[in-house]
Amino acid sequence: MKRLHALFLLIFAFAPVALAQDNVSDLLDKSAATYAAVAHEIWELAEVGYQEHRSAAKLQALLANAGFQIKAGVAAIPTAFVASYGEGEPVIGIMGEYDALPGISQAAQPDRAIIEGQGAGHACGHHLFGTGSAAAAIAVKHWLDEGHTGTIRFYGTPAEEGGAGKVYMVREGLFDDVDVMLHWHPGDTNDASPYTTLANRSAKFRFHGKSAHAAAAPERGRSALDGVEAMNYMVNLLREHVPQEARIHYVITQGGHAPNVIPDFAEVYYYVRHPNATILEGIWSRVVAAAEGAAMGTGTQMAHEVIHGIHSVLPNHTLANVMHAQLKKVGGVEYSEEERTFAASLQQSFDAPPALAQARAIQPVVLQATSGSTDVGDVSWVVPTAGLDAATWVPGTAAHSWQAIAAGGMSIGHKGMMVAAKTMALTAITLMKDPATVAAAKAEFEQLRGDDFVYKPLLGDRDPPLDYRN
Repeated sequence: MKRLHALFLLIFAFAPVALAQDNVSDLLDKSAATYAAVAHEIWELAEVGYQEHRSAAKLQALLANAGFQIKAGVAAIPTAFVASYGEGEPVIGIMGEYDALPGISQAAQPDRAIIEGQGAGHACGHHLFGTGSAAAAIAVKHWLDEGHTGTIRFYGTPAEEGGAGKVYMVREGLFDDVDVMLHWHPGDTNDASPYTTLANRSAKFRFHGKSAHAAAAPERGRSALDGVEAMNYMVNLLREHVPQEARIHYVITQGGHAPNVIPDFAEVYYYVRHPNATILEGIWSRVVAAAEGAAMGTGTQMAHEVIHGIHSVLPNHTLANVMHAQLKKVGGVEYSEEERTFAASLQQSFDAPPALAQARAIQPVVLQATSGSTDVGDVSWVVPTAGLDAATWVPGTAAHSWQAIAAGGMSIGHKGMMVAAKTMALTAITLMKDPATVAAAKAEFEQLRGDDFVYKPLLGDRDPPLDYRN
């Protein structure tokens, strides 16, 4: 069966196709089953950040069979890659993610059903993200084969969930010659609005003390957990004295093993966010100072490791308007009767779900400010960037939920993925045919960045944390 699937991909990739721009959607429709199968294979693998070896390999094989040149293991990340096709300008890039979230799993059914033995799941739909983006790139490749000039690139970007994979790729200069970057994300609406996010920095603060018997010799111990708790107390007091847009959150990842043993090691993992990277740096220095003070006050030693740092997303209205126009041409997701039954059943787990008709609606273009963070932000500060959400999830679904995994593992998710693939392919082709719009997008980009902007990765010069999940 696997051999037949691979043969089908090869035939599809190299078959001559007469492709006008208006026929891109038809081409993608004919290949929808193939892309759904690839997405589902990645859904089943559910590999977490920097460990997506098989998922990345599947996407590389898909693109290589279509004629793309593959550079694997870029930016010192084994699961990062760049696939290129064509020559000349403009150079249009399309991003694809494929990492799953740890600690959550779910079967493709509308009630809670944990998959035993599976410690991760695609609760953010990145199996659809990566496959849909690859589908879009391949569709543009076929258009280029009709005698058009330009270069299409697929960027395989690992470890978005807390690993900041794109930042290392930006730092490596992999986007320096790109004119426009496109991306999308699974969601419960169809929306190409420009948006901003919060810049984010994270670190693990590790405290070292002295172990001793907590009852027999407490005076001989120095509790690393005391250091963590003292830090957390001071940071919680700090919340009153930071801008209201800031977000600070943490988890204690290690705090000891037995109450009667004073722990000689403890660790707390922090995220700090703000829309402005400069203000974020100031807040961050105060969090680090709290950790240093906590160590001093508890007689422990502290060291912290920055895990990731990402910029906010820089919106581009010029590109958003082009993408919105293509999204309107494509239209939203139309449910079959079976899908409608699935969606209605799943919505019973929501408090106040919106109408299912939201899945086929196209949202108006409105600048949005979100409180999340994404490493797409770093890309957007070095290349004009635009993206969209597509309704791969049942209306009312929250990201990082079991409901997102459920819908992403069946045809509702696959249909939304194809909406995104068609929209990005049409957007890329429109831009390749219209250098004036590309120039306008670049002008807006330069104006918003400012003349004195110099890109600086918020994670510094650290190496990619390939084992950060451990």
